[in-house]
Amino acid sequence: MTGDFTNWAGKIADIGPIYPFVGSEGLLVIVGVALWLGWHIMQTKQENQEHRESVKHSKEELDEIINRN
Repeated sequence: MTGDFTNWAGKIADIGPIYPFVGSEGLLVIVGVALWLGWHIMQTKQENQEHRESVKHSKEELDEIINRN
């Protein structure tokens, strides 16, 4: 019910929420938190992989330099 807007006196408290998807706030919070956590997990995995590759290349380059001399 959106209320009777011709008479504002006493009816404002009876109007209630007038936005879309009323009642789905809890589900939207759960979905948002799941997406947020998923992004953090994927980001951490990607950064760990990049770090391992960087360390691997550094070690290989250092070994090559040591063996060259």
